[in-house]
Amino acid sequence: MELAIPRRSILPCTPETTCSTLSNYRIQVERFASAALIVCRVFTRDHALMITSSNAKKILDEADQLFSASAVAQSVKRMAEDITAALSGQYPLILTVMGGAVVFTGQLLPLLAFPLSFDYLHVSRYDNKIRGGGINWKIAPPDSVQDRVVLVLDDILDEGITLAAIRERIMRQGAAAFYSAVLAEKDIGHQKPIRADFVGLTLPNRYAFGFGMDVYGAWRNLPAIYALRDG
Repeated sequence: MELAIPRRSILPCTPETTCSTLSNYRIQVERFASAALIVCRVFTRDHALMITSSNAKKILDEADQLFSASAVAQSVKRMAEDITAALSGQYPLILTVMGGAVVFTGQLLPLLAFPLSFDYLHVSRYDNKIRGGGINWKIAPPDSVQDRVVLVLDDILDEGITLAAIRERIMRQGAAAFYSAVLAEKDIGHQKPIRADFVGLTLPNRYAFGFGMDVYGAWRNLPAIYALRDG
């Protein structure tokens, strides 16, 4: 981010440049500096940051636990049973969404006791931010989706924009059927462009992290799910 700094020098008091003029100019500079500081604070909140270890620990200390590790594990087990009942005879291609769904996928796959194939895709609207932006395809769905029953695994269904874009692209590439499973769905109070076929947990409309979901790039490794106290 670039800030336009006034290109004027502060001159000494002379008959041509009075102390009153200098005082007014210094006040303007101080106001500009204060405004710039506010802009920088907003910028760092809304953009990707790699926080320090101490900051990450502070975030966790101040967060609220939404679901314990045991509650999350039970939810994944129930989802595995539901997916098995629905897809065990269809030899599905399972695609995980990097990197938020990695932990969820690692816990779910060993519970699916039926033949399947596996691959991944990488698309994001967050990129270590806490607010979503535009769709950013890093790795597109593989060509092997053609004529396959596809199950996409993702960490969270928030606004539904990312998952809807994934469905549209996979079906455009010729998949026979599309299913989705999300560890958690956020209750945002209005209709979404897509509904997941399998949902583990329902979260309040707050910024959640843990069990694959990050906050500023940290804490994907937590076994439980937390929420920022102010978000």
